[in-house]
Amino acid sequence: MAFARLAEAAAPASRIGLGLAAVGRPGYINHGRDRDLPAQRTVDALRDRTHLLLDAAYGHGVRYLDAARSYGRSEEFLADWLRRRPDAEDAVIGSKWGYTYVADWRTDADVHEVKDHSVAAYERQRAETDALLGPRLDLYQIHSVTPESPALTDRALHERLAALAADGVTVGLSTSGPAQADAIRAALGVTWEGEPLFRTVQSTYNVLEPAAGAALAEAHEAGVSVIVKEALANGRLASAAYAPPELLRIAEETGAAPDAVAVAAVLHQPWAGTVLSGAATTEQLDSHVGAVRLGLTDDQLTRLAALAEAPAAYWRHRSQLPWS
Repeated sequence: MAFARLAEAAAPASRIGLGLAAVGRPGYINHGRDRDLPAQRTVDALRDRTHLLLDAAYGHGVRYLDAARSYGRSEEFLADWLRRRPDAEDAVIGSKWGYTYVADWRTDADVHEVKDHSVAAYERQRAETDALLGPRLDLYQIHSVTPESPALTDRALHERLAALAADGVTVGLSTSGPAQADAIRAALGVTWEGEPLFRTVQSTYNVLEPAAGAALAEAHEAGVSVIVKEALANGRLASAAYAPPELLRIAEETGAAPDAVAVAAVLHQPWAGTVLSGAATTEQLDSHVGAVRLGLTDDQLTRLAALAEAPAAYWRHRSQLPWS
């Protein structure tokens, strides 16, 4: 499996991956984008920012780089960087299909992305990804699978994904929504010719929304690589402006920034293989990478666990975040 190459990266920072959702397009739902990004979010400005972050991440020892068809021009920016950095041959490249970006480089679009898990969508987006990333693609995931997604039962789609895996690309899925655990467990039961089809799962997990934890532990036990996204809850855990008071107290106790504490809490989970940084600035990336070396006590972890929200409430709040 191509994604398994990540295990060869020995640096502690290799447990951190860099996700490009926040910088591959001008609009996203993270808090603080008005401060984090250039005032003029042109294609060139975000390409430059993406390359700056990729350079910094690779320099830190980060080796997993995560894009998606729906992250605006993220695959294009990443492909440009890979051509510029032939020394980064050990970088592990992942992308996702299943959402189409439709905002036309606008932050005020009525709709930013459209979901489609059909065979036709897979074939179209697979060709688009191949045109940009070609043989550098290591992992291709179905984007945002929920329990009702046809991707869990469509055998024609499974046949195509199995063929992709036979060509050397690891096949996985990401999950979202209050029923992530159900989607993860359903995915663990999908097989092709007697073998598990999905070898990775990328799920939202953070101190506010830990509901998928038990299912992710089951996935890890079954040999599936776990990637954690949204460890900072779309910026709700990233700074004093939004973070819960208890998180801020623990940050003061440890001498670390709130975002580093939030990332460290996820890294303490024994099943968490790779935790994505969604950094939009190199300062944020530095803090997230530093979380690898941040130890939290059992008491601090217990206090952070008490911050958990009901999944329905968490996802309702997330759905109301504005694109900006």
